[in-house]
Amino acid sequence: QVQLVESGGGLVQAGVSLRLSCEASGRTIKTYTMGWFRQGPGAEREFVAQISRSDGNTAYSSSVKGRFTISRDNAENTVYLQMNSLKPEDTAVYYCAASVGSWYKRGAQDYDYWGQGTQVTVSS
Repeated sequence: QVQLVESGGGLVQAGVSLRLSCEASGRTIKTYTMGWFRQGPGAEREFVAQISRSDGNTAYSSSVKGRFTISRDNAENTVYLQMNSLKPEDTAVYYCAASVGSWYKRGAQDYDYWGQGTQVTVSS
């Protein structure tokens, strides 16, 4: 199975950018659809973005589309989330996840492996 470790979170002001990284080990990420989720205080874990195993197809939640970009470097076995124009409502713990299931299933329950999360706090 794959192990995932996120990094890159922090405390930033609204409007700036951050890039999160998710380094995988144990198996190649080419085997998985890779996704990012987030969980704010008192909220459920929600889908943010995902990228396909092979052709680089991507999908985003409506709340981040146009501001966030997911990418993968299969040679480095790493997935990234570039977050631009950050807003206070983006404050959350961000999780990297891997799925062996259908591309069209984007709930947290549809993902099989998870990292420990990285905190992103955006101040106004």
